[in-house]
Amino acid sequence: MILCEHGPGGAPALFDHAQAVVVAQRPADVARAFARTEALRRKGHWIAGYVAYEAGYALEPRLAPLMPRRRSGPLVAFGAFAGPQPAGPVLERAATEGRDTRMSAPEPAITRAAYDAAVAKVLAWIASGDCYQVNLTFPMVAQLVSGTPLGLYGAFRRTGPVGHGAFVDLGMGPVLVSRSPELFFRLEPGGRIVTRPMKGTAPRDADPARDAAIAAALHASVKDRAENLMIVDLLRNDISRLAKVGTVKVPALFAMETYSTVHQMTSTIEGELAEPPSLPALMAALFPCGSVTGAPKIRAMEIIRAVEPAARGVYCGAIGWMSPEGEADFSVAIRTLSVSGRQIVMNVGGGVVHGSTAQGEWEEALWKARFVKAAVRA
Repeated sequence: MILCEHGPGGAPALFDHAQAVVVAQRPADVARAFARTEALRRKGHWIAGYVAYEAGYALEPRLAPLMPRRRSGPLVAFGAFAGPQPAGPVLERAATEGRDTRMSAPEPAITRAAYDAAVAKVLAWIASGDCYQVNLTFPMVAQLVSGTPLGLYGAFRRTGPVGHGAFVDLGMGPVLVSRSPELFFRLEPGGRIVTRPMKGTAPRDADPARDAAIAAALHASVKDRAENLMIVDLLRNDISRLAKVGTVKVPALFAMETYSTVHQMTSTIEGELAEPPSLPALMAALFPCGSVTGAPKIRAMEIIRAVEPAARGVYCGAIGWMSPEGEADFSVAIRTLSVSGRQIVMNVGGGVVHGSTAQGEWEEALWKARFVKAAVRA
């Protein structure tokens, strides 16, 4: 079962009773998995599933030697479905199970000293000119104390909409509970492609006046605007690999979005595809999203591999669907929990740029974990 709140027409949709499942466990299988999934779509199936962050290593020959040996779950997992179904009954079930579902408070799986050392290395690479932004993350771990993964999803939904929430249980690997607010890419009728990266985060405040001041400060922040603009430029280049010449535009820059626990700065990039869409071409050009790597993308991914001790898994990958006609909507899998039995792993992080501090980045990362409080055992 795959539940996407960003279904066709922007409404929640359920993809269930897969007629085929395509999985890549090994790097050598990634390209074949995308090709097989695309073949099923072209035969009239809807496809829905996910791509783990590490699949990006398999898509780029320069990065292939960096593939982590220890990984949890598939690199690619897609189901082929007859079509989307109404999500209402599953959402009601999630809400019901959510009332009795609790998890322990997530704890960082690395020490603060280790994080500070990683930030120092990243800042040294930035100073030497290797890169100008690196998205540095770390895992947090928790336990499912009571209830179900679907109940976690229902509990989190009580805090308000996020736009790209998803629940994935294909019967293999971890169950995914995602409350992502970030669009990776959307394909619309006529060949329009849209992406909306998020860079720049600030915590909400219970006092309305302080909350408004925090949002205004984020919008005016030179550092956060620079961080956002770096990724806008990167994604413009990525989309240009697929788009007609002269069609790539940025209709919204430094827009503000507010969620239950954080304010986010977002920008929008769009273009018109030069060729009919295909899943292998889209992933080869765009994956992983630049907002979760840094820039330049390949060098940033090399640095991430050097300083992050554990594979990210689905976190910072993508979750979504694509229709036989070519419409699609994929999220960036941030604020996403991987549930294996009773163990929960969730990652947090942010973009490190010149002027970043370890203390500031650590605090921002922990802000992003606040969305799970709705299910944390009191």
